[in-house]
Amino acid sequence: MPALHDTIMTVLDGIALPDGTSLASGERIRALTVDAGVVRFVIEAPDATAARAWSGAQAKAQAAIEALEGVGSVSIVMTAHGPTGSASPAPAQAGGQAGEPPSLKIGRHPTPQQGKSKPSGIKSIIAVASGKGGVGKSTVSANLAVALARQGRKVGLLDADIYGPSQPRMMGVTKRPASPDGETIEPLHAHGVTMMSIGLMIKDGEAVVWRGPMLMGAMQQMLGQVAWGELDVLLIDMPPGTGDVQLTLCQKTELTGALVVSTPQDVALIDARRGISMFEKLKVPVLGLIENMSTYVCPSCGHEAHLFGHGGVKDEAEKMGVPFLAQLPLALDTRVAGDEGVPIAATDSPLGVPYMQLAERLIAGGIA
Repeated sequence: MPALHDTIMTVLDGIALPDGTSLASGERIRALTVDAGVVRFVIEAPDATAARAWSGAQAKAQAAIEALEGVGSVSIVMTAHGPTGSASPAPAQAGGQAGEPPSLKIGRHPTPQQGKSKPSGIKSIIAVASGKGGVGKSTVSANLAVALARQGRKVGLLDADIYGPSQPRMMGVTKRPASPDGETIEPLHAHGVTMMSIGLMIKDGEAVVWRGPMLMGAMQQMLGQVAWGELDVLLIDMPPGTGDVQLTLCQKTELTGALVVSTPQDVALIDARRGISMFEKLKVPVLGLIENMSTYVCPSCGHEAHLFGHGGVKDEAEKMGVPFLAQLPLALDTRVAGDEGVPIAATDSPLGVPYMQLAERLIAGGIA
């Protein structure tokens, strides 16, 4: 409801704070949503002292917005950045519900951190990356996670593709994560895999429009506040390319290494090389290369075709001196399985065998 959204911002702009500025100035209003008459937003204060001083303005905003035509209820949460830069709920809240998870949908600026960290209980963290989109990286991540779980490993899957989270659909999960204390996020479970995705915190089809600091803060929350438990390996489905999320994860997280996925065509390999170069510069070991969509076998006649070329990733791995881990097929059933929320590796289909073999190789190499 764009008109009501604008009206609410006008109302907030007319509510003064103790320093003479308005409540709507300075990007203090975050995550304003209007849905079927329910208004929700966050007021972001610079610190706890300011949050306490703004409680009167919060109450005025609550009353003024509730009086607007078309508004049924209003939920306002005040957050404040403490001395360490961490976002925490201020004492004054209105309309919030106890037990809700931290509001990841708004992101936050990252808290200061010395050196690299790793959630306790996780033995190995592996980034699954690609130089460009469209090479099936998320499909590989989901199926590899399931294949590892089927072989007895305790596996986590973090969907770090903030702008295009696809793991909820591929893993068949729609439930919103819960939080017992408003801080710790309980992850969800599917096909033997513990998983978390920003896609579980937003409405289906809703765009995430954040700049770098918000992205980094959200990633810090999903790594540090999620109750991952004891895991042999956490797979991180990275966004394509070499942007803020990749840089932050490499600099702030103790990554065991990275798996790079590419199709064999030259255009994809050009971008894959850039991704590999990024990992090298950030001193993250490249554990191996995976050639996806390597071959296509017609289900009707059995003819095998190499739609994107063949062997390019293997050649690249040999040039780099890193392991060439797998050649994965392009198949309609794999795509359909992902769309239906049951990765092909979770079935007894022959198409799941290459993923099982990839998992076996990573286990045998001590990687997972």
